[in-house]
Amino acid sequence: MTPQPPLVDRFDRIHTSLRISVTDRCNIRCFYCMPLENVQFKPRAELLTFEEIERVARIAVSLGVQKFRLTGGEPLVRAQLHELVQRLAAIPGVEDLALTTNGVLLADQAAALHDAGLRRLNVSLDGLSEEMFRRITRRQGVDRVLQGIAAAQAVGFVGIRLNAVSIRGLTESEIVPLARFSREHNLELRFIEFMPLDADKNWGAAQVLSGAEVREIISRDVAELSPVRRADLSQPAVDYEYADSPVRVGFINSVTEPFCGDCNRLRITAEGQLRNCLFSTEEWDVRSLLRGGATNEVVAKLFQDCTSAKRRGHGSDDQGFADTQRAMYQIGG
Repeated sequence: MTPQPPLVDRFDRIHTSLRISVTDRCNIRCFYCMPLENVQFKPRAELLTFEEIERVARIAVSLGVQKFRLTGGEPLVRAQLHELVQRLAAIPGVEDLALTTNGVLLADQAAALHDAGLRRLNVSLDGLSEEMFRRITRRQGVDRVLQGIAAAQAVGFVGIRLNAVSIRGLTESEIVPLARFSREHNLELRFIEFMPLDADKNWGAAQVLSGAEVREIISRDVAELSPVRRADLSQPAVDYEYADSPVRVGFINSVTEPFCGDCNRLRITAEGQLRNCLFSTEEWDVRSLLRGGATNEVVAKLFQDCTSAKRRGHGSDDQGFADTQRAMYQIGG
């Protein structure tokens, strides 16, 4: 496809990153993401096919997008996911291809994903104890996640990052064990502030355990942390490094310190709805264009319209910030 003008919004932010949800289904039930019962999943026919996702990715590349991340739900429950990885990795212009997973199925799929061209993994792991794992995910399986991480390292993944959601009154006891585990296994660790995207609508500001507080705990009880210069201002995390180790700890302070000013990300849901913000209440229907015979140029125009409509920030200071219409599993992490 002929290169198009870059995706620039009204605030001169150039968008070079696209997060692609491949499914809204998941094999666990984290309370900050999905309801426990009566989950309404999209019918398979409504999800984008691998061929459609590849076409969207190629159009995005023509618009200057260079980084892609596969998300869900849990992307590893999508059958033959490594085939999609292979398709995307082969697109000229794709400079970075990553995957976010809960890790439960990772041990079985790590080799195929690596062979297909995937090089970076984010593994969600909010705690190392089985008790905490059950309280958050409402399932058992922390050992399977740890086995998945070990398997990924064994097959050659080096860019593995652990993502931990910080929730006041719940996860404080897991902070130090996670920090020590990541240091021991040479894994980057990121703590993410609890955001109002839970399906049960129980989020409250009092539950937000700030990145600053988590950092103080690690500096006090593990080792001193020093800030690292941000090579990429668009990355959502503020990174720190231990005084006695090159292992990094990052903090995604979405609620207490919004980073919208440098945001370069767009998202597409599993059923093909384009979003310009995780907290957006507006979506642009890509699937109907793909299945209605639209040209690549028409789809590209939809990307441009979506980007142009992006707000300056996600609105954490607005009264309706917590009134999101879709939960995390329906959007894609």
